[in-house]
Amino acid sequence: MERPVEMNTLSQIMEKLRQKGLDNEIKMTDHGKMQGSGENQIYKPEDLTIIKTYRFEGDSDPGDNAVLYLLEDKNGQIGYIMDAYGMYSSQEATGFDDFLKKIPTADRDLQELFG
Repeated sequence: MERPVEMNTLSQIMEKLRQKGLDNEIKMTDHGKMQGSGENQIYKPEDLTIIKTYRFEGDSDPGDNAVLYLLEDKNGQIGYIMDAYGMYSSQEATGFDDFLKKIPTADRDLQELFG
């Protein structure tokens, strides 16, 4: 039985998402709403579940810190939110942090997601 290749970098995980067709980025719009890029759907926190969280730390630059949230919507569609974390967050829209805090979490196994 072949052991799965461990994914350690943001680019490895993003490529795997792309290969699986799970590369729907969810972003906060200028109007303070979370919107999926694939189907242009507007989400409320209760429409989503965080199913996996990845944190990446740069070797020498704190500005290289990133977080990737894998999300599943009520229709079973997988998407993601990507951001720098801490004081380097690129989310300037008010309400982004509050929106994330309201999303329920259900950690999933990588094999279930990428198997």
